[in-house]
Amino acid sequence: MFDLNNLSHGERIDDLLIGQLKVIQSETEFCFSLDAVLLAHFVTVRQGDRAVDLGTGTGVIAFLLTARGAGRIQGLELSESMAAMAKRSVILNNLEDKVEIIQGDLCNVKELFPAGQYDLVVSNPPYRPVGGGYISPNDRVAMAKHEVTATLQDVVNGARHLVKTRGRFAMVHLPERMAEILVAMSQAGIEPKRLQLVHSTVDKKPKMLLVEGIRGGKPGLEVLPPLIVYQSDGSYSDEIQKYYKEFR
Repeated sequence: MFDLNNLSHGERIDDLLIGQLKVIQSETEFCFSLDAVLLAHFVTVRQGDRAVDLGTGTGVIAFLLTARGAGRIQGLELSESMAAMAKRSVILNNLEDKVEIIQGDLCNVKELFPAGQYDLVVSNPPYRPVGGGYISPNDRVAMAKHEVTATLQDVVNGARHLVKTRGRFAMVHLPERMAEILVAMSQAGIEPKRLQLVHSTVDKKPKMLLVEGIRGGKPGLEVLPPLIVYQSDGSYSDEIQKYYKEFR
């Protein structure tokens, strides 16, 4: 049973509006955004999948994957404070039998996890390389947004170590890095198989990229129709609203 007195100064409990799931967040830490929801819905999930979330942050993707039927999920997080907060969110959601939060560096994934044992690996990694735009003075926020502690190649290498043959790796990233992402995955033996671009509105260029690959998969990439997040009046599109209904 979660004790509300366990909340620290500046922390709050946010309702994910999906499957009665909630998450603890802090005003001093990086908070999850729609990216996580989109990735958790996009990735192919099979009942009982054994999964790892690289850079789990608040743990939100791991929680959402349980709503889609994944089995045991381990979330790896570098920040001690974020990992501790995510562990309390596991208790808050009564998911101790399904979700485990591990504090550690994904660059050391080979020391932390066995090789080739997972059906599914997901990641919402830092999007921008160091030197690519403004870096937050908050170290924890900077780590979440910029490749301060781990690069795109580190994430792909970590996924390659973890996922079994014919297993899946999916992540959300920036469209401007599409070529780099697809090459890195293919060279690691994780063949990109599904890709979708996410637009804030129908008349705007894409803001996000969702991609899923299969370890040992044959070449052949399916490009899905664009995903539009908002309608002209600022409300969620029918497709996004459907996500929340399907998760319930």
